[in-house]
Amino acid sequence: MSSGKKRNSPAAVDEATATALTELEQRLGYSFVNARLLELALTHRSRAYEARHGVQPPTELPWEENKQRNEPGTDNEQLEFVGDAVLGLAVTEAMFREFPRCSEGVLTRLRAALVGRKRLAEMGTELGLGELLRLGKSAEQNGGRKKPALLANTAEAVIAAVYLDALAAHGDGLTPVRSIAEKFLVQPELAAMRTAVEGDPRHGAMRDHKTLLQERVQAMGAGRLRYIDTAQSGPPHQRSFSVEAVLESDDGAKILASAEGASKKEAQQRAAELALEAWKPEPGKPAKKSKPKESAA
Repeated sequence: MSSGKKRNSPAAVDEATATALTELEQRLGYSFVNARLLELALTHRSRAYEARHGVQPPTELPWEENKQRNEPGTDNEQLEFVGDAVLGLAVTEAMFREFPRCSEGVLTRLRAALVGRKRLAEMGTELGLGELLRLGKSAEQNGGRKKPALLANTAEAVIAAVYLDALAAHGDGLTPVRSIAEKFLVQPELAAMRTAVEGDPRHGAMRDHKTLLQERVQAMGAGRLRYIDTAQSGPPHQRSFSVEAVLESDDGAKILASAEGASKKEAQQRAAELALEAWKPEPGKPAKKSKPKESAA
């Protein structure tokens, strides 16, 4: 989407950076009127802190874990908050349109698959956001440009920047966001989702990973499945949770998988997904006699 209004450019940038930002706009299919919004969307809090104080934060912890805060509007965290909501709405509309006969539960799982941190990180990589991130030295030294969490968060911030810029310039922020969501999230997965839904009238293929893992554990009589919280970090509006999927049996406790997520539920689902991929029944080993059903925590 282009605009006839005068472009409000950010602070002076070198020619290579200006070219890279233009290429990002081309990939997005949207040209910013207020390019400062795009610059802000690409500004990690480590960069804003060091620019304000002239030094790295007084901690050896990586930026995902330290608690140093910036003034609102000096980094991309508020935009991440907006982008999460706007992108969720755009994808929800798409799922409602593409799968009108699916139940609320199935639509919820379809949406979750498209707006999860893993998928958003892939979108960030496809957009080339890692190379464009404005990082402080601390985050740079910790490999921030390749970290999935930072790429996912930045993708949300860029979506918010598009929404706010289009809303201010054209009175319609959702149209370009819908277009971006369709291109990078919905269309690449649409055929696979249709196959999963249409190939199983009862939508068993769309059951969540926790349910599938629990069913495997019970079918094998393998023991009791639990999800254990191991850590959490980040500010209140941007928490990151770590969990372990643990199988408890007479032989002891075995960690099936570990994962992180923006919520405990998301982390548990991701851990269950990894466990399903990694944990295979031993060939020729008979299932144990099933014990009374125990629900996963």
